[in-house]
Amino acid sequence: MDPVVDRGAANGLEIAREPITSPTAVALIAELNAELTARYPEPGATHFRLDPREVTPGAGAFLVVRQAGRPVGCGALRRLTDPALVAALGAGVGELKRMYVAPEVRGQGIGSALLLRLESEARALGLTRLVLETGTRQREALALYRRRGFAEIPAYGEYTASTATSVCLAKAL
Repeated sequence: MDPVVDRGAANGLEIAREPITSPTAVALIAELNAELTARYPEPGATHFRLDPREVTPGAGAFLVVRQAGRPVGCGALRRLTDPALVAALGAGVGELKRMYVAPEVRGQGIGSALLLRLESEARALGLTRLVLETGTRQREALALYRRRGFAEIPAYGEYTASTATSVCLAKAL
């Protein structure tokens, strides 16, 4: 983990960078993928792609949240560099990916704390806008993003093929 660690004293949170290939990250992503596959069983409704190079320092970040030392969530940020996405969304845009909080600890502000840290990481990369995709059946995620100032935008990139189950959102930083 890198030396930048957020500690939330009120709920024993620690948020730190971790390689997306670490055993902890792999386990959290597997939990996320299992939940998404169960919520969205229809073909083409889930999008699991994230290249480890996209979340290396300078390109993005992968963060793990621990509560009292136990991994309970994760999230990623990647700078958008694909020319088609830059043309559609503008320069200086980052995308949030792989946001997850374990079901048994939801409702404790962990997702919000993680989102704040990812926004901080985006600003440190010089990004001026964040975009993300979440699912129509993830009401708790939609509520979190809207509370934090994200607004709906037209589907972009790979999500244009799954508009029945995808909601795309953006926020200026």
